Amino acid sequence: MSGKKRFLLRLDPELYAVLEKWAADELRSVNAQIEFLLKSAAVRAGRWKGRDKSTKDES
Repeated sequence: MSGKKRFLLRLDPELYAVLEKWAADELRSVNAQIEFLLKSAAVRAGRWKGRDKSTKDES
């Protein structure tokens, strides 16, 4: 079993469509895209210090 936390996320259908297209453009799944965006935001906010360097420029 994966060490990742699972939870239900409800999104506006229009937002999901945007995320789906964005993820496809970057060759990621929607789940991976959401995780990437959340990690990037946490790094920019100074809340994800030194945990994962791969989120800085993973385009």
